[in-house]
Amino acid sequence: MAADSHLVLELWRRLAAASTLVEGVERALPVLAERLPLVALVVRRLELAGPSLETLAAASCAGSPLTRPHSVLGPDSLRDLAAAGGDRVARAVRQGAADDPFAVAVPDGAEGEAMVGPLWGPDRLLGVVVLLAGRKGHFRPAHREIATELLEPLAAALAAHCRVHDITTECEAARADRHTLLTKLGRRQIDDGLVGGDSGLREVMAQVDQVSQSDVPVLIFGETGSGKEVIARAIHNRSRRAAGPFLRVNCGAIPSELVDSELFGHERGSFTGAVHQRKGWFERADGGTLLLDEVAELSPAAQVRLLRVLQDGSFERVGGQHSLRVDVRIVAATHRDLFGMVSSGQFREDLWYRLAVFPIELPALRERPEDMPALATHLALRASRRFGLSPILPTRADIDLLTGYPWPGNVRELAAVIDRAAILGNGERLHVAQALGVGRTASMPAGGPKPAVAQTGPEVLASLDEAMATHIERALSLAGGRIEGLRGAARLLRVNPHTLRSRMRRLGIDWRAFRSP
Repeated sequence: MAADSHLVLELWRRLAAASTLVEGVERALPVLAERLPLVALVVRRLELAGPSLETLAAASCAGSPLTRPHSVLGPDSLRDLAAAGGDRVARAVRQGAADDPFAVAVPDGAEGEAMVGPLWGPDRLLGVVVLLAGRKGHFRPAHREIATELLEPLAAALAAHCRVHDITTECEAARADRHTLLTKLGRRQIDDGLVGGDSGLREVMAQVDQVSQSDVPVLIFGETGSGKEVIARAIHNRSRRAAGPFLRVNCGAIPSELVDSELFGHERGSFTGAVHQRKGWFERADGGTLLLDEVAELSPAAQVRLLRVLQDGSFERVGGQHSLRVDVRIVAATHRDLFGMVSSGQFREDLWYRLAVFPIELPALRERPEDMPALATHLALRASRRFGLSPILPTRADIDLLTGYPWPGNVRELAAVIDRAAILGNGERLHVAQALGVGRTASMPAGGPKPAVAQTGPEVLASLDEAMATHIERALSLAGGRIEGLRGAARLLRVNPHTLRSRMRRLGIDWRAFRSP
């Protein structure tokens, strides 16, 4: 019995150490050949569609070629296998008798006996194992008891092989479906179809294309809900790191006392509750891109450690004594005036210069009304799929209502309004007016913006761009053409200098025209 226990353990060990089923069978055969008159070991998978048996793995002892074993080893069906071994083989394959699962047969053309046993999975028969004896070899009852010990580990190895095969098949099918869909859409990547990429976000996407091929840090400015993560992901997908991980961490959602642990990880026992070693966001993003969303919320201590990572790519886990190195591309994002925070001492100036190597200003939704039809259509179709409704597209009147709203929550708020409109319309139409609360001021948040109302009087208002250009030109005149600094136009307007320059370029304002003589 002790020898049998050692045999079972050795079989499990060899099969578990193998990377493939073929390798496992080749490793298991020498162990069994020491105890059995064995020259060949074959594992065959049951194909339910046939039903038929497919040979997955076969191994033979050195110097013992397989001589005409076609009745057992060839591509025969279950009926042929039953004919080679008699009714008992068929009964064993179908039922897997617990007392003696193996059936012994002498296949036509073989020079020794063959034992055939079933390999059962959790809920069905997966296949069979065939053990072929040597020249005029015979299997005694003791041999059959030993061979029975092989069934469980081999069944586990076959089940693992089947799972890997099924997963691989599904992945290949998914990749083929993805390629087919992208081909129909005329795209190479999913993010190539970024809504607004060829209209309101044209300048932003041009900057994305410029910076994506380098590894310099990128700082994305934009209001809450304007799509900063979408732009960061577009940078990642267009970079050489596209095959690596893309991770997002919301710096504003991490308690200040846990920021170091979350970003850089910790060692076991470094503080109360640290029962395991933990990798931080930087380690997990190694080889890819890490988006530091709301980076302005980092504590001063975390800013110091982040600066070191940006400088030399090294850091230490909390409680650690060894320096670790990572290869991570940093993309930071914020909705706050980071330059103003630097001036007031709330954010480190040296970290600002490290992060703002390539700033990108993301315009608010109200600044790109030309994107509203495409965005509303995209979000309406997405809502229909999510809620199981009939596809309904927004009408021209719906677009006019949406365009006239100021959207303080940007695209995120637009998505919520479209979802609400789709639910209210119940698949028949989009109730945009009701979702916006037009005519029902009580439905709007207190103090929030009100829907646009058409002018009824003779007064003609300047467009938003014209009013903005006039206001910026007034500030530039007061600042003598200066943009940055304590007396610059950006400080007077209480906006980031990069934001101001971006809007000036869009509105065609030349700061040099306001320079003092």
